[in-house]
Amino acid sequence: MINGTLALIGRPNAGKSSLFNRLVNQRLAITDDTPGVTRDRLYGDCEWLTRSYRIIDTGGITMDDAPFQKEIRVQADIAREEADVILFVCDGQTGVTSEDQYIASLLKKTKKPVLVCVNKIDDSMHQPNIYEFYQLGLGDPLPLSSLHGIGVGDLLDAAVALIPAKDQETDSGDLSFCLIGKPNVGKSSLINAMLDQERVIVSEIAGTTRDAIDTSFAYQQETWVAIDTAGIRKKGKIYENIDKYALLRALKAVERSQVCLVVIDALSPLSEQDKHIAGIALEYGKGVILVVNKWDAIAKDSYTLDSFQKQLRVQLPYLDYAPILFVSAKTRQRVGELFPLIKSVRENCQRRITTSVLNDVLEDALTFTPPPTHNGKRLKLYYGAQVAVDPPQIVLFVNDPKLLHFSYQRYLENRLREAFDFTGTPLRVIARHKEGDLL
Repeated sequence: MINGTLALIGRPNAGKSSLFNRLVNQRLAITDDTPGVTRDRLYGDCEWLTRSYRIIDTGGITMDDAPFQKEIRVQADIAREEADVILFVCDGQTGVTSEDQYIASLLKKTKKPVLVCVNKIDDSMHQPNIYEFYQLGLGDPLPLSSLHGIGVGDLLDAAVALIPAKDQETDSGDLSFCLIGKPNVGKSSLINAMLDQERVIVSEIAGTTRDAIDTSFAYQQETWVAIDTAGIRKKGKIYENIDKYALLRALKAVERSQVCLVVIDALSPLSEQDKHIAGIALEYGKGVILVVNKWDAIAKDSYTLDSFQKQLRVQLPYLDYAPILFVSAKTRQRVGELFPLIKSVRENCQRRITTSVLNDVLEDALTFTPPPTHNGKRLKLYYGAQVAVDPPQIVLFVNDPKLLHFSYQRYLENRLREAFDFTGTPLRVIARHKEGDLL
């Protein structure tokens, strides 16, 4: 469960991405070259005081008309709205700049608590530099070094203390799913077809739905919640406040959902925006179903479906685990198949594997294809354990996590998927250092 959200805001080169990588304990910022996955806001999770928190990294804000600056500011605005606490990252070696003062003036207008994080205080020689940052008028500056990890614990202590207490919602047992996609792909029509009644406004005008709309209904003696969302526009088209907050509400809908139906228009070629939206579901660790709507309007032969499916797999390689369903909201073709598919994906997201069975599969995988050597060293796997669900997370205890190459990590994930039904759910495989006996 995510207990709060922290957003990193600041000018370029203040060290936001370095701090982000330090907090999430992974090199995530500016390293992922998979098309469609990298966001304008980068998300990660960290643990502190036995609780989990979401971290949002954003682009550097400047006062000039630098390339993409308007887009960066929009994305930073959305991050501020999502966050419980804002971490204003400044460069302690450069000192207060006019851009810092400009950003401070923007942050003073927000109702969110702000912490001034003076980065690059790498040793005692730079410690006096923090006093200059009192002039920003945002409270006591916190010295830290994202490079060496100095002061990061104190920063998290201060940030966690400012996160508003939230009522712990009990799990109602409802199965919730949302539909996300570009404007006018037929999300609202699809919900109406699923519910067999006009519960959501339908229109041919793109962008009719502005809010995330929850519809509760009963299916096979269970309570389900369907969440319709506004169409997610390209980043260059979200400057109007109404569109910006529609995007924010759509992201909140994804976070509240257990399964995401990524709706794709069969009549339009798969676009970069489709890939962007599919990446959001992956980013939040939700179950995913790719729903190709308006299939009735496609001229078909015996090869059409298979060809379309292969194209999706090529263009969305990071969602190769997601099932694909071709439907028509207009004729309700195959719409009824969505219910058992959603339930199946939800069950897979919650699937737990016993440690003994998991290690039997890992041992077979190691025997069949041993880890490659790297600089004369070989990965040694002592044992694995599943530590979480939603999505399932497997921790591998190894001699050196750096020796787990991405390709071998992917190989192990594929072997786990062959052994267990993880259709529709992300599967996170993480390496941690430990000494012990080999499998």
